[in-house]
Amino acid sequence: MTQTTGRRFAIAAGASTLGLAIAHAFGWGTRPAEAAEAAESAKFEVIRTDAEWRKLLDANAYAVLRKEGTERPYTSPLNDEHRAGRFACAGCALDLFSSKTKFDSRTGWPSFWQPLDHAVGQTEDRTFGMLRTEVHCRRCGGHLGHVFDDGPKPTGLRYCMNGVAMKFTPGAA
Repeated sequence: MTQTTGRRFAIAAGASTLGLAIAHAFGWGTRPAEAAEAAESAKFEVIRTDAEWRKLLDANAYAVLRKEGTERPYTSPLNDEHRAGRFACAGCALDLFSSKTKFDSRTGWPSFWQPLDHAVGQTEDRTFGMLRTEVHCRRCGGHLGHVFDDGPKPTGLRYCMNGVAMKFTPGAA
């Protein structure tokens, strides 16, 4: 083997090893379901299989929480909910929003100017050719809606949530 061939072999072997290490770290080469479950396990406290979510949630809640759907505007009873209380995730019951931060955005979806501390997470959403900020439950990863910067003071934010993704509990807000 010449010196040039040996160097090429060493570079190729190193690149191959690096590639395998990267693939393993990102779950490439595993079955998609296994990779997705491993990623979810690392991110969220509440983990369920797709079959378990389907059994737990009605069809509309499943479509929104697990498949990032959107309910039709003005269809959620929570849009007209004005009592003191808490709005919790329909998937894992984590309290998300207080009625104290709810406002009528006239959009057809329950809207809030601030979530409860450590209740939600946010990710970049580039679906439909636009950039939006998706809001999900911090504990189970369920899709809740989106946040926009056209809300009222004091935050100027509008957390536009799908009512079917939440359950309301009256009482202390």
